[in-house]
Amino acid sequence: MVKSTPQNKTSPPSADAIVNAAIALAARESWAQVRMTHLAVHFDVPLAQIYDRFHDMDAIADAWFTRASQTLAATHKRGFAQMPAKDRLFEVIMCWLNALAVERQVSVQMIRQKLYPSHPQHWIPLVFSLSRLVHLILDAALIDSPGRKRQIEELGVTMLVLEILSVWAGDDTPGQERTQAVLARRLEHGHCLMARIFASPSD
Repeated sequence: MVKSTPQNKTSPPSADAIVNAAIALAARESWAQVRMTHLAVHFDVPLAQIYDRFHDMDAIADAWFTRASQTLAATHKRGFAQMPAKDRLFEVIMCWLNALAVERQVSVQMIRQKLYPSHPQHWIPLVFSLSRLVHLILDAALIDSPGRKRQIEELGVTMLVLEILSVWAGDDTPGQERTQAVLARRLEHGHCLMARIFASPSD
């Protein structure tokens, strides 16, 4: 692996700096090639200073995905609350994907590495991470349905996120047009399905 130019810093690197460096190194090589020792060399610090921030590369990947998820907490554009639920979900999910798309290839490599059969230790945390993401998406989209409807929405958004990620991972169209088209179709289908399930008896 090609080493980056060491950084002459006396203070320990911040967590954000380590994430940025890991992403930059992975963009030049691949995520699977980056090691904690490479980051220590990059910052010209003892390896212990990297471990003080992150216990392994998977934790750095989690920090990258958390950074993308935090974009969903941004202030919505004017009129967002008045938009149909399917349109709010579209805006929120695309906001998350656009944040990851800054380094789409590296993001995809991170996801695939988490799913390797030889990495079962990542699977259970991945399930909880997906659950938190789904709840965040619903909250950011201002969807607060109660009871059974909420349970169905959580299941539907979970399945939607998994499908859209698989589409997005191979989407090389300008502006992620293929991903946007699939997402819009699935949300329209989900909207119609929910309308039928929860139609009032008088309809």
